Amino acid sequence: MARDYYGILGVSSSASEQEIKKAYRSLARKYHPDVNPSEEAAEKFKEVSTAYEVLTDPEKRRIVDMGGDPLAQGGAPGPGAGGFPGGGLGDIFEAFFGGGAASRGPRSRVQPGSDALLRMDISLEDAYAGVRREVTVDTAVLCETCQGTGSESKADAVTCEHCRGMGEVQEVQRSFLGNVMTTRECPVCHGYGETIKDPCHTCDGEGRVRSRRDITVAVPVGISHGMRIRMSGAGEVGHGGGPAGDLYVEISVRDHQVFEREGDDLHLTVRVPMVDAALGASITIQGLDGQERELVIEPGTQPAERIRLEGAGMPRLRREGHGDMLAHVDVTVPTHLDDRTRDLLAEVREHSRESAAVRHSGDGEESLFSRLRNKFRR
Repeated sequence: MARDYYGILGVSSSASEQEIKKAYRSLARKYHPDVNPSEEAAEKFKEVSTAYEVLTDPEKRRIVDMGGDPLAQGGAPGPGAGGFPGGGLGDIFEAFFGGGAASRGPRSRVQPGSDALLRMDISLEDAYAGVRREVTVDTAVLCETCQGTGSESKADAVTCEHCRGMGEVQEVQRSFLGNVMTTRECPVCHGYGETIKDPCHTCDGEGRVRSRRDITVAVPVGISHGMRIRMSGAGEVGHGGGPAGDLYVEISVRDHQVFEREGDDLHLTVRVPMVDAALGASITIQGLDGQERELVIEPGTQPAERIRLEGAGMPRLRREGHGDMLAHVDVTVPTHLDDRTRDLLAEVREHSRESAAVRHSGDGEESLFSRLRNKFRR
């Protein structure tokens, strides 16, 4: 169903261009992000600006009056015969040799603003707990002097006398092929079809000025490296006080000294002496939330084993619960032994029934190579 562009601006389908402009300026001042910072107002401002752009374009307004939507897929008239706009090659030759070229019409003075991208570095602790950061951005903001109108007196623009509101002018030039009709942008109104009699001294009629402003960015709990936060309406204000674009904040999470993140899980390596791996032990691990957790090394723990602490990982983004913490065991063997230690280990070896040997497939134990291969496949 086609959108009711007239209803969005609150005017009738027979409204004049001046009535449409007056309705737009009234609504734009009410919903502009610099006046009303809510997300609902930002969306309403974009909707109002889109309706204004459509209804001030003669061709688009004609499509609306015929019951179509010029912004919907297939809403605008399709190309003519031969893949050329209008009537095909005949119209092109007619325009080239002195005929009446089809006019593109003036473009709207009110243009949507550009999006902006900002990068922010945070720690893994910030990603765990969430954080609010204030950043300074250099952007285009609404001109406070003219409130985006571009006029010192905030008066409406008037029809350009040079191009009579068309936004372009046509000239006939002689060539060896005959008279050639060319169309170019109007040098007076620069394609807008209207001029401002008293341009604002602050923004020179642009309706916006460059400025630095502070913006608070709320980084959600559980965010990952490379994700972007979208801040609607926090980008650049468009020409003529048009709707502001969006600001995207790309998050870069710095490496941590202890933990490595994989999804919502946290991985760390614990160095376990050979004796502790054989007899068992326990160590204390401090999580990203500052809470201390006991990690139990069971007797007979083998190298490259993983010990899982459920629910001790990263919080899930915009969901309940946490991932897990996985400790990878690195069993260490002493390389420098004093005489007492060497004697004790020799006594253990004599007492033990185990000795170095080649492993066979029938031993019933998974080989070290298989354990490492399966680990990297996970």
